[in-house]
Amino acid sequence: MTSAANPAPLWQPDADRIAAARITRFQTWATERYGAPADGGYPALHRWSVDELETFWKAVADWFDVRFSTPYERILGESTMPGAQWFTGATLNYAEHALRTAEDPARAHEPALIHMDEAHEPTPVSWSELRRQVGSLAAELRALGVRPGDRVSGYLPNIPQAVTALLATAAVGAVWTSCAPDFGARSVLDRFQQVEPVVLFTVDGYRYGGKEHDRRDTVAELRRELPTLRAVVHIPLLGTPTPEGALSWSDLTSSDTEPVFEQVPFDHPLWVLYSSGTTGLPKAIVQSQGGILLEHFKQLGLHCDLGPGDRFFWYTSTGWMMWNFLVSGLLTGTTVILYDGSPGYPGTGAQWAIAERTGATLFGTSAAYVMACRKAGVHPGRDHDLSRIQCVATTGSPLPPDGFRWLHDEVREDLWIASVSGGTDVCSCFAGAVPTLPVHIGELQAPCLGTDLQAWDPHGKPLTGEVGELVVTNPMPSMPIHFWNDPDGSRYRDSYFEMYPGVWRHGDWITLTDHGSVIIHGRSDSTLNRQGVRMGSADIYEAVERLPEIRESLVIGLEEADGGYWMPLFVHLAPGATLDDDLRDRIKRTIREQLSPRHVPDDIIQVPGIPHTLTGKRIEVPVKRLLQGTALTKAVNPGSVDNIDLLRFYEDLARTRS
Repeated sequence: MTSAANPAPLWQPDADRIAAARITRFQTWATERYGAPADGGYPALHRWSVDELETFWKAVADWFDVRFSTPYERILGESTMPGAQWFTGATLNYAEHALRTAEDPARAHEPALIHMDEAHEPTPVSWSELRRQVGSLAAELRALGVRPGDRVSGYLPNIPQAVTALLATAAVGAVWTSCAPDFGARSVLDRFQQVEPVVLFTVDGYRYGGKEHDRRDTVAELRRELPTLRAVVHIPLLGTPTPEGALSWSDLTSSDTEPVFEQVPFDHPLWVLYSSGTTGLPKAIVQSQGGILLEHFKQLGLHCDLGPGDRFFWYTSTGWMMWNFLVSGLLTGTTVILYDGSPGYPGTGAQWAIAERTGATLFGTSAAYVMACRKAGVHPGRDHDLSRIQCVATTGSPLPPDGFRWLHDEVREDLWIASVSGGTDVCSCFAGAVPTLPVHIGELQAPCLGTDLQAWDPHGKPLTGEVGELVVTNPMPSMPIHFWNDPDGSRYRDSYFEMYPGVWRHGDWITLTDHGSVIIHGRSDSTLNRQGVRMGSADIYEAVERLPEIRESLVIGLEEADGGYWMPLFVHLAPGATLDDDLRDRIKRTIREQLSPRHVPDDIIQVPGIPHTLTGKRIEVPVKRLLQGTALTKAVNPGSVDNIDLLRFYEDLARTRS
């Protein structure tokens, strides 16, 4: 990782780019209107945004012209965490803001959405057409008896119909929730049964990796197991007829009906997102219409520098919070690019081809995809016209230093690289993209506006230049209003506020550098703590996976009953590779030289694969529990794992060690 003592940037925005950035214009405007600092650039603006929290969020609402149909009484009625009350008394509607561009005659026929599948043929949906479909569907939902607060669910891929369904749900004041169709029935039911939806939007199947996947049997099971459903809506992605008892998508979206936007309280639920649920039922995280509206205006319009003329692509599925974040690109008048298919079909470089075909200006993907491209020898800048891309953003896990270098070398030298980090829990970022700041290898540019991000030691002391717990010491509008079926709030409090009462602890290890950037070291709840030195797993993965023989790795630290500490490294090898003494030695030498002798594992063990959550994150805590002797059925929720059979290896290993 780049250290604070060596802050030479990989990229620096030039004066013209800084002047043109929306965040620069916002700062100038906020200086005149609200007393924001005129000098000191982003660091001064950030300090003001957390010191003058209420004034900052009022400025965001005014800058983005948020339409409060009922004016607010106070910006922050209650500032405690959890339970902060934002813009008390105000009413508004998220969908109304997402569709505002359709009201502009000059832009109504421009594309709001561009959809692509594995055939790589872009299909646009104009602003006016999207608004018409939302108006028609919202009227039909009301006719079905859907009322504010009712839950509406989608078992859908990343297609325009999913966006229409979300916006129509929000227009009615109902609560949206979705899962991707690659989720099995048990995984979906673990989520949807908690919230008891009244409507289910479904597809008959989806296309992935060049194949069609029929999901009609799964849909039939969902219908049987969700007794609260009043209606099921069929979207024939594979061309099958509407099943008996279901409604046709085309019938519900055919009328030319002016949308009616229910004006709801600022803290009215907008959607339910879910934690990975690896060790129990997924947490059903509820976020508000107003909180998401303001947070996403800030994040997309200022940090991501998106606005009219931009095209926003992020590879995601409807089962990940990044899909909700992607849809919110509409708030800024940006064209949103929806891709439904495999990230690596027909070849590893597929996502770059999508960016080229659609003219993406912000290209979002996972750190894992960047590293896979690097390993596969992909040359996106050579093979594709990526001249419109201004920013490549990554999330899902920390982008290793080699990933920064590869993007810089293989996409374009004058490229803004934004590694960002946040969480489903806030559907946003704590740290990441700032268009006016330099990019340092292996680092996130800065904490985000309105977010008092700190690194704390176990006693609550702030740290600079040292590894600490990621905490946020002030409320954010998009923090959950509650968890579903958590009437006394105990599960919510235990999730974030148990270690430091009144302060959000996210569960990541971070370092705040002395030049203001952020380094993410991995999850603190699976922290490696050898000889009293805490280490992040991400650092080990970054070093080990540079070796061409290693496809992926997993490291676990295990406190043993006799007081000892066992730290195995599990490796999934690339095709043709062999875990012999030479490779073991090179792995150990790599870790010793690039990290420290304390990072060298006790054992290196070949595994048939690394298990992940359904959103692609390595599963560390359940593996640790398996190795401690916990039964598989208790260590992990089977419906949350991409391949449950991979976990049996670790269960068997625990038996042989006991």
